[in-house]
Amino acid sequence: MIKLIITDMDGTLLNNYDEIDPEFWEIEKKLSEKGVIFSIASGRPYYNLVKKFEKIKDNLLFICENGSLAIYKGKELFSNPISIENIKMINEICNKIPGIITLFCGKKSAYTYKDLFLANTLETQNEIRKYYNNLQLVDTLEDINDQFVKIAIYDPKGSENNSYQILKKYSNQFQIVVSGKVWLDLSNIGTNKGIAILKIQEKLSISYNETMAFGDYLNDYEMMKNVKYSYAMKNAHPDLISISNFITKEDNDHGGGTNTIKEIFNL
Repeated sequence: MIKLIITDMDGTLLNNYDEIDPEFWEIEKKLSEKGVIFSIASGRPYYNLVKKFEKIKDNLLFICENGSLAIYKGKELFSNPISIENIKMINEICNKIPGIITLFCGKKSAYTYKDLFLANTLETQNEIRKYYNNLQLVDTLEDINDQFVKIAIYDPKGSENNSYQILKKYSNQFQIVVSGKVWLDLSNIGTNKGIAILKIQEKLSISYNETMAFGDYLNDYEMMKNVKYSYAMKNAHPDLISISNFITKEDNDHGGGTNTIKEIFNL
């Protein structure tokens, strides 16, 4: 019996217009009545996810910032903050990569350099604020009083082929993952959605065989390895499809995830 269903957001539960499948709300209600826990696992921060799911936030398990922070029914299960020394090190490296915008992701807010952010187009600013709706513009790192759980890089040249190629040599010091076409995320070694799921399975006494997950991109890679019912979206990155046990019949624009749940649970 499946007791835990986990879904990524962008490219998975959301369509390409940043919309949740209208059927999701009734599906979640029916699953909750059956005692099934629904979890949102995303590179997005908690405050962004809560805004999307305000009316059912107390039902959901949120795996935020690619596994750096987990919150269930409003209470923190665990977090993995980055030391200020490592934040400064990443900052120095990123300052040498032209064209990118570095975001310091804290528990309370995200932060980025004011001058760099305002020098970009309104389109770029809106794209960043879409994910980081709590965004503070600062002059220096010393202006920030928060615990950092992730560094996010917005790379308009393409994260996989640009900034990742520069930063991958530091993969023995940081967890580095391509989380979208223009997004790259850095966190502590051993931080990813897969490890977060292992911790949650242990805390909630839920097994590998009782867990289902849906994802589409490389930040979902480890997650897929730690669940029996691993569904790559039809629109997923080829590398994710190759290690998933199943593929949805439809893509994210046609309810690939929700239709799969309806079929399996006979909803």
